[in-house]
Amino acid sequence: MTDQTTTSRTDRVDVVLPCLDEAAALPWVLARIPDGWRAVVVDNGSTDGSADVARSLGATVVHEPRRGFGAACHAGLRAADAELVAFCDCDASLDPGLLPAMAAELRSGAADLVLGRRRPSGRGAWPLHARLGNAVLARLLHRRTGLRLRDLGPLRVARREALLGLGLTDRRSGYPLEMVVRAADAGWRVTETDVPYRPRTGASKVTGTWRGTWRAVHDMRAVLRTAGPVGAEVAAS
Repeated sequence: MTDQTTTSRTDRVDVVLPCLDEAAALPWVLARIPDGWRAVVVDNGSTDGSADVARSLGATVVHEPRRGFGAACHAGLRAADAELVAFCDCDASLDPGLLPAMAAELRSGAADLVLGRRRPSGRGAWPLHARLGNAVLARLLHRRTGLRLRDLGPLRVARREALLGLGLTDRRSGYPLEMVVRAADAGWRVTETDVPYRPRTGASKVTGTWRGTWRAVHDMRAVLRTAGPVGAEVAAS
């Protein structure tokens, strides 16, 4: 990672990395943050020293005591100050080095939200039950919004102020889906681009088990039932 103070907020992209016990994966992930971009690692209650590792490697560390993937993502979004914000898992399953091409779609005016469509690139990278759950949600999303997406993966890029304007409220596993639903309702152009999906480092908190996958699908189905019109974000969110 290069000196982030030398890049203007307009040129820089802040990469939000929700983190829960990812000390083993952080060196690989942070080494692949694009030059001039800023890594915002949101520690969500790690007990393995993840925050110290991230800080020692030059990342900005934010602490979010409220447990939940959405809570960590939204804390990172609020802490960011660049025009564009990216989101990436912190488990080395996704390569943040692929984000510049995705950001270029926004800067060219071709899209308002760019998602990385995960393509498994190693044995065990994406368990069958997780893929099935994702496929079900993609179909439900199409019924709800008309969007024809093949994945609801966590690698994504959008404009910070526009994201805050969506008024996202989910703080669990439904956060990524709520972002897409509200973006579609707001008339955003949502696109996908293929990205390799590697076997993660360490144990999965969600998709590595049937129980975790079911919980995530349950959270996301609830989002599809309850997501209403786009509203302004409130400070308490």
